[in-house]
Amino acid sequence: AIMIENSPDARPQSGLKDAEVVYEAVAEGGITRFLALYQQHKPQLIGPVRSVRLYYVDWLTPYNASVAHVGGSAKALNLVRGGTYRDIDQFFNDGSYWRATDRYAPHNVYTSFARLDALNKSKGYTTSSPVPIARGDATVPKKLTAKSVSVTISGPLYDSRWSYDAKTGLYRRYEGGVAHTDREKGQITAKVVVALRVDMQQVFEDGYRESIKTSGSGKAVIFQNGTAHNVTWRKATRGSQLGFTDAKGAPFMLARGNTWISAIPNSGGGVTWQ
Repeated sequence: AIMIENSPDARPQSGLKDAEVVYEAVAEGGITRFLALYQQHKPQLIGPVRSVRLYYVDWLTPYNASVAHVGGSAKALNLVRGGTYRDIDQFFNDGSYWRATDRYAPHNVYTSFARLDALNKSKGYTTSSPVPIARGDATVPKKLTAKSVSVTISGPLYDSRWSYDAKTGLYRRYEGGVAHTDREKGQITAKVVVALRVDMQQVFEDGYRESIKTSGSGKAVIFQNGTAHNVTWRKATRGSQLGFTDAKGAPFMLARGNTWISAIPNSGGGVTWQ
C-alpha cells in the first residue's frame, strides 16, 4: 500500500494506473490523496509519495499490506508504528526512496517495487494474508445506465468524471476537466468505480485534520459494466474489509478488475450519472 499525492503539482503521478485498488479521499484543504494497493503489478516508478492519515490506515488494515508513506498525522503514525503494521515509512527507510530532480519538494518523493521488495524482505515482510473485497461474475446488461459518472468531492481541481468505454468495459478517468493520466502508462482506467458516501468533519489533533468515519455503514453507488447500482456499504471494525449489500440485503459482488473507491463527504459531496 502506497500513499500517493494528488495536488496539481503532483500530477501526472507515476504508478497509479497499475494499482489494483485505489482509495481516494480528502487529505487536507480539499486536496485529495490516494491510497494505492498493489498485488500483481509492480511498477518501477511510484509517486509522488506523501503522508498517511488515520482513515487510510483503517481502509488498508484488512489487506495486511506494508504501508509506504512519508510521515503522517500523529494518530496515523501512532497506529502504524505500534508494532502490528508493516510500516515502511520514508522517515526511517530513506534509502528505499529518492527525491526526483524534475519536481520540487514536497512533491518529489518517489520509490519503486525493486526498492520496496528489498526493504520488505529485509524486515521479514515476505508473505501476507489479505482479506479481499468480495468479487463475482458480473453480467453486461443490454441497457447501459451509467456511461458517464461525475464525482464531486471538494472542488473543481479534485472532482472527477468517468467515461465508460464499451469496447474495453472500463471507465476512463478525468480530473479537473482533463484526462487523468499516469505519466508512464497513459489515462487511468477502472473496471469498477465505487462512490462511497462518508461522514467527514474537521477535527483538531496535531493541527486541524479531516476525520472520516470508516466503520459502520452508509450509502454507496457502484459503477461497473456501464451500469449503476445503489447499495449499502458496511465495515464492522478497522480490521474488517468493506462489504456491500443490495436493496434486499443480499451481498453485492464487485466485478473482477481494478477498482477505484472515492470517499464522498455526505456534506457537500455528491455523485451523478447518465
